[in-house]
Amino acid sequence: GYGVYGALVGVYLITLTLTELITNNAAAALAFPIALGTARAFGVDPTPFVMIVAYGASAGFLIPFGYQTHLMVYSAGRYRMRDFLRAGLPVSLAYSLGVLALVPLVFPLQPA
Repeated sequence: GYGVYGALVGVYLITLTLTELITNNAAAALAFPIALGTARAFGVDPTPFVMIVAYGASAGFLIPFGYQTHLMVYSAGRYRMRDFLRAGLPVSLAYSLGVLALVPLVFPLQPA
C-alpha cells in the first residue's frame, strides 16, 4: 500500500536488521534476492534496490555483534550494550535518513 518507495524502505530495514545480527556479507547475501524480486515485482530498475542493500548491509552501528571490530572494542574496552546504543542510534538514524533520501535521487526508480 506504500508503493515502490515503501518497498525500498522495507528492503533497507530488513537489511539493516540483518546486518545488526549477522555479518554484513551474510546480510547482503540474504537481502539481495528479496531486493531483486521486489524490484521486478514493481517493474522498476533494480539498481536502487541493490544499492539500498549495499548501504543497509554497511549500517551496523547499534549493537556490537554484527561486526568483528565492534566485538573487539566491546570486550577490550568493557563497554556495555547501552554504550553502543547511545552512540550508535544517532549515527544510524542520520545515516538511514541520508541513504533513504539520496538513493532514489542518485538512482531513480524508473520503469525497467
